[in-house]
This record gives sequence, structure tokens and C-alpha cells, in this order.
Amino acid sequence: MAAISWGELKAGIHDAFSSERVDIDQVKRLLSAYRSSKEDWGGYANFDPHRYTRNLVDEGNGRYNLIVLCWGEGHGSCIHSHANSHCFMKILAGSLKETQFAWPSECEGQLQPMQQQACHSYYTDEVTYINDSVGLHRVENSSHTDTAVSLHLYCPPITLCKSFEERTGHCHNCKVTFYSRDGELCKC
Repeated sequence: MAAISWGELKAGIHDAFSSERVDIDQVKRLLSAYRSSKEDWGGYANFDPHRYTRNLVDEGNGRYNLIVLCWGEGHGSCIHSHANSHCFMKILAGSLKETQFAWPSECEGQLQPMQQQACHSYYTDEVTYINDSVGLHRVENSSHTDTAVSLHLYCPPITLCKSFEERTGHCHNCKVTFYSRDGELCKC
């Protein structure tokens, strides 16, 4: 696929989700064809000095959410699920480390430590995909000097997910919120 613009990416994603069937490979090709430019997504990139942020770009007519995530130095997510949604991630700037985990299991009523399955680093313009059948993951900016920005596409949109404690596998329900919508900070 030839390189596409930010506008073509957003239009292509909208078209890709116009039906009930999700073609994972087609969405990955679309995301891969876009070459990151801060001029395109910079207006959505709102950072917080204490935590990573989720900045809504497009609600996709209720079929998906397109979100710019901003990762300060050393910021990371908890281990989490995706509520049976598809999760696509494209690195827009910097690099991020993804650690995948198996779903926790109980052994005779005792919670067990989470089992790591894989660990990958992704760099600007690389794309990856996960869903709950693949496993759980944690995403983090391992750099202590550089920020990172990623584009995430969730289909269907996620409003609630599960987070997991690595040492015990204990889970909590988490409400998924946005730091900004269309570049405007959300009111608390």
C-alpha cells in the first residue's frame, strides 16, 4: 500500500469499520501506510507530568475509538485486558515496550504471579495488534529522557477493562476515561 495522509488514514479507518466484519490485516495495512507527522496529530497530544494520557481523536460513529496516547518519561500502563475489543497500536513518536501476559489462573484458590509471554519494543511508524484471545499486556515508555506518542484504535470502543496485579494476578475493574477530546482537555 502506498503512503497515505492523516486525512486518508482517518477516512480509511472509517470505511474499514462501516460493516460488522473487522479485517485486522486491512486495518494494520492502513496504519502502516501512514507516515507519522507531528503536524497531523500534535493538536491531540496532551501530556500530563504524572501519568500517560488518552486523547480522543474520533469516536467512529460508535464502532471504534481512535485515540492518541501520550507517554511521559517512564510512564506506563498497568497490565490490562481489552474487554473483547480489537486493539491496534501505531507508534507516532519515540518508542514503547509491550509486555504480554497470559491470563492469570487460580491454583487451589490461591492467586499466582502473572506469567509473561512475550516482550517487544516498537519504534516510530511500527504497528502492532492485540486482543483478549492473544492475552493481556502492559505498555510503557522505558525512556527516562524522551517522551513517546502512540495511536490506538479500539473496536468496539472500550469503556471498562480489567487491570491485573503482576505479583498475584488479582484483577480490578477499571473505567476507561479520556484526558482530552478533539484536542480540548476534559473537565474533571
